[in-house]
Amino acid sequence: MRSYKIFLLGGFLLLSGMANAADDIAAEAPQQTAFARTIDKASETLMYALSLVGVNYKYGGKSPETGLDCSGFVSHVYRQAAGLILPHNARAISLFGQKIAISELQPGDLVFYNTMRHAYSHVGIYLGDNRFIHSARTGSGVEVVDMNESYWVKRFNGARRVVTSRLPFAASNE
Repeated sequence: MRSYKIFLLGGFLLLSGMANAADDIAAEAPQQTAFARTIDKASETLMYALSLVGVNYKYGGKSPETGLDCSGFVSHVYRQAAGLILPHNARAISLFGQKIAISELQPGDLVFYNTMRHAYSHVGIYLGDNRFIHSARTGSGVEVVDMNESYWVKRFNGARRVVTSRLPFAASNE
């Protein structure tokens, strides 16, 4: 009888511990889910951006069918892949999100360059490994380039992390 009571007590303690563990897991789930959603959005954004490699450049272009300029490319990618509405202007896009140092770059961050003799005149999406994707000019269209090329190093203006909760003027489908 005594071993039966010990068995029941042990079973009760085991189940109590599982209930507490389940409560702990349930309490952590919303944070993990939000983090997982952020990772999924970044992955979707990068995959969609890469699917557009080779699309023609068109000044003022907003769609892959007719061509994209740099800001048209970035705003199109973020709208389609993340449901985020960004302006169609590199300088205006540079006002969104959180400013970050080049050493803090993560895939999906935006990188800005001075390509027309004024700051923030060009924008692309950072892919990782010092590479970014952008729509640069007639003849090249959407392409992946190395940020360490001297042309880009000399013209780098900064980077921003586009976080929907920090975008007071952007609309999101979430």
